[in-house]
Amino acid sequence: MTTSGPGSAPDENRLGEYLRARRALVAPEQVGLPGGSHRRVPGLRREEVALLAGISADYYLRLERGRDSNPSAQVLEALARVLHLDDVETDYLLGLAKPPPRRTAARPARRAERVPERLHHLLAALELPAFVEGRTFDVLASNPLAVAFNPRLVPGENRLRSLLLDPGERTFHDDWERAAADSVAAFRSTIGDDVTDARAVELVGELSLASGRFRTLWARHDVQRLEGGVATVHHPVVGPLRLNREKLPVGEVLLVVYYPDERSDSAERLALLASTVAADARSSL
Repeated sequence: MTTSGPGSAPDENRLGEYLRARRALVAPEQVGLPGGSHRRVPGLRREEVALLAGISADYYLRLERGRDSNPSAQVLEALARVLHLDDVETDYLLGLAKPPPRRTAARPARRAERVPERLHHLLAALELPAFVEGRTFDVLASNPLAVAFNPRLVPGENRLRSLLLDPGERTFHDDWERAAADSVAAFRSTIGDDVTDARAVELVGELSLASGRFRTLWARHDVQRLEGGVATVHHPVVGPLRLNREKLPVGEVLLVVYYPDERSDSAERLALLASTVAADARSSL
């Protein structure tokens, strides 16, 4: 299985793996070449990528096999155009060609992620589902409405693990496949190829063993920015919800807030869920 990135051997050819993964996703017709069933490899052949990028086939072969780890930015940008990479994917490709940081015998441990006290107060004051997320998608804090919205949003859970391994997430999300693909791509973009992050290494190793879908998505090397969007879910109590999702950086953590469009059906349903949470809180006093 391919689990390049955190969890991989330090000397693994990550640039070559990325190039191979991305050319397999480009159909010949996308670049003006004939397709057909006679092709023995998915996507583009090496020599086709080299020709379209204006470099020799031998040089491109050396790049994929890790025999040249210092290509110019011009070469990488030409390859990005051929492989139809967007700005985020191009930046990721350029980053893979940079020399890795020097390793030392004693590496300081990463500091534990802490939620600022003011964020705890904000979570309590917000009348919207909200939680705090760490670098590797660990849930660090949440408010009661977030847990009522999705019971997996409790401190100690990991959003990526829950999404891929908890059966409840498959029925909760309107488009689980898209949610999973987007989350894995955002995770790779966030952690890059940081093999010094023990938490990231642990999570990639766990998911690679436990989830075939994760292995497939991880091998694609998709990357995308970690940002907000729209979550469409099937809530077991109040029914379908279409909520906007914002991810706001606060220091080294992210504040994630869900909110509906004004005067929408989802706004009414979320208000009903909030009233249920408030009633439960009063009854427990």
